[in-house]
Amino acid sequence: MAGFFGTEQQMALQAAAEKARDWTLNTPGACDPGRFLGTDNPDLLGWDTLFDILKRDGVFGFRLIPSEETEAISQRLQEKNCKIDFWDVFVATREEAVPASTGILAAGLPAGYRYCPEFKDAESADMVALQSFMAEQGIAPFSGTRLAGLEGPVVTVAIADESNTLAAAAHSYFPYNQYSPYKKWAWGGLVAVSPRHRGMGLGKFVNAKMVSECFARLDADCIHELVAASNMPSRKMVEGSGLRLDPALKCGIAMVGGNGRFTS
Repeated sequence: MAGFFGTEQQMALQAAAEKARDWTLNTPGACDPGRFLGTDNPDLLGWDTLFDILKRDGVFGFRLIPSEETEAISQRLQEKNCKIDFWDVFVATREEAVPASTGILAAGLPAGYRYCPEFKDAESADMVALQSFMAEQGIAPFSGTRLAGLEGPVVTVAIADESNTLAAAAHSYFPYNQYSPYKKWAWGGLVAVSPRHRGMGLGKFVNAKMVSECFARLDADCIHELVAASNMPSRKMVEGSGLRLDPALKCGIAMVGGNGRFTS
């Protein structure tokens, strides 16, 4: 199943997103949140199209939306019995992120830890272990196809301990298509650290490694990460890699009925 992983709903959404890959790449206003369909310009995409997809899938992503538009978007969704949760957006250019992230990496991982080899097989045991690890930390993972970069350039970073057990992970890719002003902006996220290995600074290292390789390997112009307003540890982590809050932008996930959040 192309490395689909998670609950029945999560796998169905992954399949729908992969099936719509050509649509996402070639439709003005569409973007690729990774686990479901989305938009970075709902007016350009068309609200009728948006609501048709939201009704079908139950979930729809909003990316890099002007903050001044969030209230109107929330109201429009509420009229259709939908709820949206928004995240703060932290952004860095190459000039801001590379010195900060490489400075962190220069210290080297704590003793007993190593970076894992690249994940190139969508359905390998290593990929399933990575997806399971993310899920155990409360993060709905991408499909193996996405994490392995079989649909476009990605950076997938993982750290393991001496027993070859995963301790931390992160991922980056390009969500935006040719019609978007953000087409060279990479997204970084899926940052996970095992509770057994917290306190070692591994979140800082895995995020910095992902950010650094995003510019070295993906040749991004900018990188952005999403942080809940109340999540101060994550804010500190991304700021350590040179990212700063952009108050002009928000990202969100809309859900039919609005019960809970799609991810933590």
